[in-house]
Amino acid sequence: MLGIEECLTEVMAIPGALDAIVIDQTSGMVVAAGGGSLNGDVEKSAAGISETLRATLDGLAMMSPTGAVRVSDMIISTDSGYHLLRSLETVFDGPLAIYVRLDLERSNLALARHRLQALSDRLVTT
Repeated sequence: MLGIEECLTEVMAIPGALDAIVIDQTSGMVVAAGGGSLNGDVEKSAAGISETLRATLDGLAMMSPTGAVRVSDMIISTDSGYHLLRSLETVFDGPLAIYVRLDLERSNLALARHRLQALSDRLVTT
């Protein structure tokens, strides 16, 4: 099993990973961050990413016959790269999410999703 810091180190080893953040989904706070190209306010970015995940979950739940949806991961593609977000159920105080920004030219999105899933399965979870 991995701890948060070890998980973040392995996320940054994914080919094309530019930066990564482990986010507390409930509060939107940064639990851990890494990468050489973190620009701007990481706390504001984490809050925005958390809000995006929450809005997506709420919207999908409204469309679901059961009123509940579990999102495994989200992919956002931009002109400069991919943004991959994976939800985690953890033994920590609340649910966490791993966010990784990938370089468009140097990354393989399928490989990154596979590695992120494998890492999240190894993280200390419930």
